[in-house]
Formats: sequence, structure tokens, C-alpha cells
Amino acid sequence: MSVILVTSLDPFCRQDACESLRDRYPDAVTVLHDLLENGTVLRTIFRGERLVERAQTPFEHGCLSCTVRHDVVPTVRRLLDDGTADVVLGLPASVPAGTVVEAFERGPGPVPHIASVMLACSPANLEDQLWDAHTLFESGYSPTPEDHRRPGEFLVGELAYCDTLHCSGPAFAAAGSAAHSRGIRLAAEIAPHAAVVVPGKPGMPGRFDHSEALARSRPCSVRIPAASSNAPFRSTVLRAARPLHPGRFRLALAELAEGNCWLRGRIWLASSPASRIALCGAGPRIWLEDTGPWLADAMPAGAPSAGLGIDAALDWHEEHGDRGTVLAITGDEVDAEHGARLLRRCELTEAEMSRVPAPLPDPFGLPALP
Repeated sequence: MSVILVTSLDPFCRQDACESLRDRYPDAVTVLHDLLENGTVLRTIFRGERLVERAQTPFEHGCLSCTVRHDVVPTVRRLLDDGTADVVLGLPASVPAGTVVEAFERGPGPVPHIASVMLACSPANLEDQLWDAHTLFESGYSPTPEDHRRPGEFLVGELAYCDTLHCSGPAFAAAGSAAHSRGIRLAAEIAPHAAVVVPGKPGMPGRFDHSEALARSRPCSVRIPAASSNAPFRSTVLRAARPLHPGRFRLALAELAEGNCWLRGRIWLASSPASRIALCGAGPRIWLEDTGPWLADAMPAGAPSAGLGIDAALDWHEEHGDRGTVLAITGDEVDAEHGARLLRRCELTEAEMSRVPAPLPDPFGLPALP
């Protein structure tokens, strides 16, 4: 069995993508799941254009994770047992595709072949969704009040994980056409690896590679287009070799992120020098995450960088190993020189390096490891 996963924020975009895939693969079975506000999962199954199953299943704990574990995965396994060859699986809005792939791998029985992971979205709305300051529940994308993720947080994660972008909502007016084109360029800047499928135009879904998807979406990962032609959007990488002063970095962070729709990477904070801190910002929301110790702390001094992973290998330093700050910024007003100056001002000076025997106070509330 081959499965194409369709992930989205908007069920209408998902519908467009599933119909496009049905036209391309007329023998495939299409399965749609929707989590309703009362904790009930609505499941519909089509063979071609013919509806063959429609069922509602109430859950005591109606949430997206229960939907995946108790309905999405069992339905696909049932189809697999019945000998179904190809499935187009439309996920409930705001369910990360990686959650479903992980559920397949952890559950019992054979793991279906994931042929492609497709993000269905409206390019004309993409930029506004990235900058949406409300939670997914507040914006109507999730029926779960406890879902405090932001739309931008979901979208940058799915853009990194997916191999295909399905563009929905073709524009009919000139203003809409401009927004549509701008959104496609923004998506291409964030996800240069993804194949782009536009309704009514030739184009094939990409091929899913799980290890690559995990590498792209891993916290601390920094990847930008090798050569960007997605004007007005562009990306730049900023680096700092010394630990950052937490107070100065806190003040600089808002200026680094201002006007930029995506900020990501890893930072070496003098307040948590033994921790590799992942930083990610999508639209108005920025968050930091302790991802554990630096690889250099678990290796002998002077160890080669081979086999450490692409991020560590590319930025391995003879003295500091993988310790250091590497940030990537994406937006339509990126000033690489200004960003580099801001980061240099955050680095500890020679005097500070010599007189700081212990981690500095941390305004971010991260753990200070020895």
C-alpha cells in the first residue's frame, strides 16, 4: 500500500488537494477525517467519486492525538488488510503529518509506504496565517480549546516536513493574483525542497524521505535556499563564535525578528553554556527550547566532525566544536549586515570571557547546566 498524506490548516484547501489527487490517481481510495467540536470524529471514505463509508465516532477525550491513534491509523490499517493499493489520506485540520507517520511506525503491524506528504494551503493567505497572533483554536483552525499553537508555528513545521505544496484558491482578481504569486514565492523560500503543484497545471507530487523530513524539521536545523530567486523574500544566515550575553541578546532578539516571518537556529547562551538552545520564530511568536548538551561535550577534544550530522559538520569549530550561534532569518526586508552587527554586540567580550566563572543570570528562564 502507498499512502499520500494531505496536511492543512483549512479543510477547503485539503478538499481541493484531495480532488486533484483523485483526478491523478482515479483508482486510489480517499479517506477524510474531521474532528468536530463535540469530540466526535467524522470519517468519510471514497472510491473514486463514490462514497462507500461515512461514520461518526465519539471519543471521551476528543483531541487530535486520540483521533490519530484511534481512528486515522486503524482505518488505514483496515484498508491495508483489505488489499487496498493506494490511499489518499486527508488529515484533520492542524494535525501535523509527522505525528501520523510516527503513529504508523510505533503501532503494531506493517508500516504503510508513505509516498508523499502534501501541504495544502492558499498562498494568498499564507503570509497572514504566519503572522496570525491567535491560537489555532481562537482562529477556528482547531476544535480543541487547549490547542495553544499558533498558525505560523504549524505552517513552518509542515513546510519543513512536507515534500509537496498544493496551492489552492486560484485568484480571479488582479489584487488576488498578486497575493497568490507573493505567497508562492514565500512558500518556495521557506520550503525550497518542496515540489509545487498548481491546479490545472502539469506537476507531480514529490517523494517522501522520512530521514530528510526529520533532518529539515529538527530543532536547531538551519537550511536556506542555495540560490534564492523568490524576491521580495530572501534568507540570510548569521553566526557568532562566542557565547551570547543573555541580557544583550534578549534586547536584540526583538530587533532581529522584527518584520521577518521566520527565524530559526541554535544559540550558545552564556547563561546556559552547556545547553544547545533551539530558537524558532514564526510571525509574531518566538520560542526557545533546550535540546540537550552540545555534541562536543560528549566527544574527545579535537574529534573530527564526520558523522555528526549536517548542521554540526558544517559549523564545526576547531576549539569549540559545534558550540556556537547559527541563526537563519527569512523575510522581505532582511538586512544581513544589520543582523550581523546586532549579533556581534551580543557576544561576550574578552574581558567578560575572562571574568565569568559561572553562567550569567538568564532572562529566558532556561536551565543553567554546569
